[in-house]
Amino acid sequence: MNKTSSRAQQPARSPARARARRPRKLVPPALPVPGEPERPSPAMGCFECCIKCLGGVPYASLVATILCFSGVALFCGCGHVALAGTVAILEQHFSTNASDHALLSEVIQLMQYVIYGIASFFFLYGIILLAEGFYTTSAVKELHGEFKTTACGRCISGMFVFLTYVLGVAWLGVFGFSAVPVFMFYNIWSTCEVIKSPQTNGTAGVEQICVDIRQYGIIPWNAFPGKICGSALENICNTNEFYMSYHLFIVACAGAGATVIALIHFLMILSSNWAYLKDASKIICFKFLRTYFTTGDPKSFIDFCSTNVFLN
Repeated sequence: MNKTSSRAQQPARSPARARARRPRKLVPPALPVPGEPERPSPAMGCFECCIKCLGGVPYASLVATILCFSGVALFCGCGHVALAGTVAILEQHFSTNASDHALLSEVIQLMQYVIYGIASFFFLYGIILLAEGFYTTSAVKELHGEFKTTACGRCISGMFVFLTYVLGVAWLGVFGFSAVPVFMFYNIWSTCEVIKSPQTNGTAGVEQICVDIRQYGIIPWNAFPGKICGSALENICNTNEFYMSYHLFIVACAGAGATVIALIHFLMILSSNWAYLKDASKIICFKFLRTYFTTGDPKSFIDFCSTNVFLN
């Protein structure tokens, strides 16, 4: 009787108080904003940090940069020395009059200055492309940057794609041009091998085997002597200038080919990076949306993505 009366005397709960005691809806924890740097966990050790840092290295760009530096160094260094040896051979054997090869000497001197410029430019350009590779890799892997920088990065990547394509076409011409002295020296070397062969060595026909350097167009037709035959030609092939120039031109041609391969490699990397930067923001946003569809209300993230991705 007392229990029934005490329950009856208890005041009724108000609707506001009843709503206050209802369990509130769980809100998913805030995830890091896409594009912001990831903070390392306090429990992460030195080895884990090193592995994470190595994951942001653009290894493809690094390989292409090393190949480009190697090719340009071989082309510029060997080409410079080989050109100087070619001038010495021409002055001593094929064109004794300085006025006959004056134009050629000026052109070779100009090419040597161009080689200095090529070496300096590609040293700087290779570093810039490597830095761009680091930036793109970090942007794609969400290590740094914001969505607003994606448009700028995409524009820079597109500019590098065009510039690398132009340089690749230009280096194809350089590679073809560097094969011309190799062909010329190979003809002289093969003629000397014919002179040294047992079938012709010591016979009267040796003096009839000649090389006319004027047919290549590097010296005028009135240059004297312009043509070397027999034992005199064999002596030229035995000189250190000829041996070094011939092999250095081969190495320079190989360096030009390596540079072409490196630029093609860079072109593929830059095209891939440009495509990644173009869609990186949307891909990151879609990943967060997929996560929040299963853990909470995605409306705020839909507004965030439509403001920061699709409008940029």
